Amino acid sequence: YYVAQRVLKGDAAGDGSIVRRVSAAEIEAAVVDQVRALLRQPEIVVGTWMATRTEMPDLKEGEVRDALARLDPLWGELFPAEQARIVRTLVERVVVGPAGADIRLRAEGLAGLVRDLTAIAPSALMAAA
Repeated sequence: YYVAQRVLKGDAAGDGSIVRRVSAAEIEAAVVDQVRALLRQPEIVVGTWMATRTEMPDLKEGEVRDALARLDPLWGELFPAEQARIVRTLVERVVVGPAGADIRLRAEGLAGLVRDLTAIAPSALMAAA
C-alpha cells in the first residue's frame, strides 16, 4: 500500500478530504494504463515533439507520434524492471485524491523515450509483435 504523507506525519486526523492509503498494485496498474493512453494524445505528441526538437532539430511531429506509438506493441515484451524504469522516467509525480489520480509527466523523460524509440527499426517491432 501507498500511505498518504499526512497520515505518516500524524496530522490527518479527521480530514476526510484525503485518501489515506491505496493499493500499490492497483494504483501502479492504473498509472501505467493512463501513461500508455496519454502517449497517444495529440497534445502530448506535440509537447513531446517541441521538447525533443532542441536535441533532434530534424525530427518531424509525425516521427514523434510514430515513435510513441511503438511503445504499445513493445510493452508486453519488456521485462518488468524495464517497464518500471520507463514509468519512473516518464512520471514525475502521482497525486491520489478522492476524485482520482493526477499524473504529472516529465517532458525530458518523454524526449528520452522518443530518442530511444526512434532508434528501433519498425521492422524489428513487427518481429516482436
